[in-house]
Order: sequence, then structure tokens, then C-alpha cells
Amino acid sequence: MVELADIFLQYGPEYRAKFGTKMLPSHLRAMQDIEMCRSEAMGAHLYLCQDCGKIHYSYHSCQNRNCPKCMNDRAEICLQKQKELLLPTHYHLTTFTLPKEIRPVARSNQKLIYGMLFTTSAVALQKLASDPRFIGAEIGMAGILHTWTRDMLYHPHLHYIVPGGGFDPQTGRWKPSREKFLVPVPALSVIFRAKFRDELKKTDLYDSIDLHVWEKDWVVHSKPVGNGENALKYLAP
Repeated sequence: MVELADIFLQYGPEYRAKFGTKMLPSHLRAMQDIEMCRSEAMGAHLYLCQDCGKIHYSYHSCQNRNCPKCMNDRAEICLQKQKELLLPTHYHLTTFTLPKEIRPVARSNQKLIYGMLFTTSAVALQKLASDPRFIGAEIGMAGILHTWTRDMLYHPHLHYIVPGGGFDPQTGRWKPSREKFLVPVPALSVIFRAKFRDELKKTDLYDSIDLHVWEKDWVVHSKPVGNGENALKYLAP
């Protein structure tokens, strides 16, 4: 079976020679780590059986989060940990997508823009959830960033798995949301766009964005996902 490391080892040097100056340092590091993962280049532990004298080398893993060899086990550990945190209630999967006009800036400024995506989307969701017309409570959520589509197109979007309810600061008790409805998505889209714009204005990147993006509808989805376990299985990898 051909592995990603095999592809990188065969074609990586030529690819980097052609495009390396345009690649992010994190992308170059990921390629390098995946190429060396569990090979002599990473070093190894030596195991010796005291009974039969057999020697076994165990090569070190790269531990890069983009490495499929390393992250498969970690994804399973993460999934089990998150399952233990699930509350005995219904859940919703809410997704926020960055418009195409912002994606080129996002790809060149990932740490800043991705952090902004998390912060502004969470604030927007919490703001609507606190409205008594919808939940009237303080909600929590777990967010996972996806940066690519299944056909490997750059498409940053954020998935939140959200419990159907929250803490009511007035009563100190749990206050449930409706089972099939969390908050109004059109209003959530507007608040998310405004929050993101306000944060971007604080940076030098705002003037590089097409102003049309602040007038269009931003893509936000929200749907019920039962007890949340299937949504977690989807997000864990």
C-alpha cells in the first residue's frame, strides 16, 4: 500500500524546488516530518530480549499533527475522551465557513485568522443563545477546525458540537434548548460576520479584503445530531 510518506519521498524534492519559496514554513515542516516519521532519521529505541537475545528497533514517530501515521491513534484517544464529556442531552452541530474572499488572506496568516474564526464564531453563538427567546442561558461548545474539503480544496470552516441547553445564571440550573432548534441561523450569520469584521479592522489585513464580502451572506449551518456521538466520530479524525 502506498503511503503519504512514499509520495513525499518520491516527489517532494522536485515539488519543493518548484514551489518551496511560496509554501508556509509549517507546510514545509509537515512534509519533512512525514518523510522521516518512523525511519532511521528520527532515531529509535533498541529493545533486547533477555531470554532469547533477539534485538528489535522501534523507530520514533514525528508527532506532527498532519501525519496520518501518528494522528490515527491520537484521534481515537481524543474521541474516547470527548465521549466521556458528553452530557445526557441532545446536541447540535453548528458550522461556520470563511467566505472565499477571505481565504487567500487566511492561508497566508493562518494563526491570526483561524484564531479570529474561533473567537468571533463562539461569541456570536453565545450571544444568540443568551437571548431568552431562544435558550436564555450560557452555553458551552467544542470546536474543530477543518481547512480542506474532501477533494482537497482549501476551504476553512469550523464545526462546533453544542449541547442543547446551558447554565441559567438567574436560577443556577440547566436550561434546555428545543430539541430540533438551537438558534436562528440567519441572525447567527449576521452577528458572526459583524464580529469578524470588527476584529479584522484591528489588524493591517482589513484593507486587503474585498469590501463586497461584508455585504454578502456568510454561510452558517446548524442541525440536530441526537446525543452527539456520531458527530464526534465525524470530527475526531
